[in-house]
Amino acid sequence: MAGKAKGKKRGTNGHNGKKGALLAAAAVCLAAVVLLLIVLLPGAGGNPATGSEEGQTAGSGGAQAVSAGESLRIPLDGLSETVAFYPVEVDGTPMEVLAVVDSRGRIRMAYNTCQICYSSGRGYYVQEGSKLVCQNCGNRFTVDQIEVETGGCNPVPIFPEERTQTDTEILLSYEQLKEAAQIFANWKTFG
Repeated sequence: MAGKAKGKKRGTNGHNGKKGALLAAAAVCLAAVVLLLIVLLPGAGGNPATGSEEGQTAGSGGAQAVSAGESLRIPLDGLSETVAFYPVEVDGTPMEVLAVVDSRGRIRMAYNTCQICYSSGRGYYVQEGSKLVCQNCGNRFTVDQIEVETGGCNPVPIFPEERTQTDTEILLSYEQLKEAAQIFANWKTFG
């Protein structure tokens, strides 16, 4: 009887071993699919606006719709040395503004799209440590280079004269945003 139980146990383990291997393979495949979705679909993980784990999406979820006569409002108390991403929609065009305080305490701002790569669908930035990285070509630069580096693979700068700053917030007018909407026409489409 002991021999039969032992043989039966061995057969069960063999079957469970195959079943376990199949389950493990299925789990690996599922994990790979989820990872692909997180990487390829904007907003699927990490920072809902950019996929960045380190940057932060400002505001209370979703894009702020800005219409004629209105402005995108960026509270000064929300700015730090970690890049903050501000999703905004202008006349149906999804856009994103990034803002950060540089190493000297100066506020730097840009549109979260690349001056060169914007039409690729992947011409946007995520923060990795102390650097911003273009998701199309991989160009890396520090926040101190925002608004300084123009041309080439850099985010489109929003210079101080293009925004209004009060004691509590920065305002980007509808007109200013509308002017930049064309560079977001293919943004995050991966096409």
